[in-house]
Amino acid sequence: MTWVIGIDLGGSKIALALVSPDDQILSRRRIDTQADEGVDSVTARISAQVDSLKLDLPRGEIIAGVGIGAPGPVDHVSGDLQALVNLPGISNTPFRAILQEKLRLPVKLDHDAKVAALGEFHFGIGRDRENMIYIVIGTGVGAAIIYQGALIYGESNTAGESGHMTVDPDGRLCHCGSRGCLETYTSGPALAKSYAAASGENISGAQITQRALAGDAVALQVLREAGRALGIAIASMAMTVNIEHFVIGGSVASAGDLLLGPARESLKGYCFEAVAARIRIEPSSLGEDAALLGAAFMAR
Repeated sequence: MTWVIGIDLGGSKIALALVSPDDQILSRRRIDTQADEGVDSVTARISAQVDSLKLDLPRGEIIAGVGIGAPGPVDHVSGDLQALVNLPGISNTPFRAILQEKLRLPVKLDHDAKVAALGEFHFGIGRDRENMIYIVIGTGVGAAIIYQGALIYGESNTAGESGHMTVDPDGRLCHCGSRGCLETYTSGPALAKSYAAASGENISGAQITQRALAGDAVALQVLREAGRALGIAIASMAMTVNIEHFVIGGSVASAGDLLLGPARESLKGYCFEAVAARIRIEPSSLGEDAALLGAAFMAR
């Protein structure tokens, strides 16, 4: 086994980890994404952090490869980033090729939800199962489907774009051009909009979770509405692919049962009773480390 680096490229931050041959994170780095500066700037700053992590290697060891999870849509075969609505500054770029040239190391790149799913499946709450759907809720919403131990990509690489499943055809306008997408109810920015509309106060999704945990009535209602939408989407996915284990990750998942409780209740109204009875909705056991360990697994 070898030393590798896992990278989680997010809308606002980039996390990096040096991962040992026994899949332990030895050291970490974290920088702002600043995608508006363009792909050359982003990859140059990632390269600088990789060089910094190399200094933490045990004497005589080297980095064998790098794995990176990026917001979708991505082409995991070519390593290209496509039209990223949340990161236009690095959209439509051969990101992996540019990064690989700077690092002089093999680089694997995939959708961040799929990468985090690999981490959770192999090292977290899904490690004793064959099938799992991982939903990541943060700046955006994505998902990954693992069936019989393998990721499902679909015919054109879009399997798992659950953030743009319609949960209300007459609902909120989404930046993708559709209406009533799951992302317009559950993402961090969506929670902030809901809270502002109800209270007139502009706060972040993280602050909404904190206030809900402290008993704030508006924050609790916002999370209930988000959970209801999440439950509708999970019911549709469960009825379509008949996978029963759902793991929820990402920053919004830190709300725990304040979000997942309403989701568990909501799904009962949108799928067969027998299906609903078998569905498990659980929070990620690895948190942000799911993406880092999944990226490291992919790099190997």
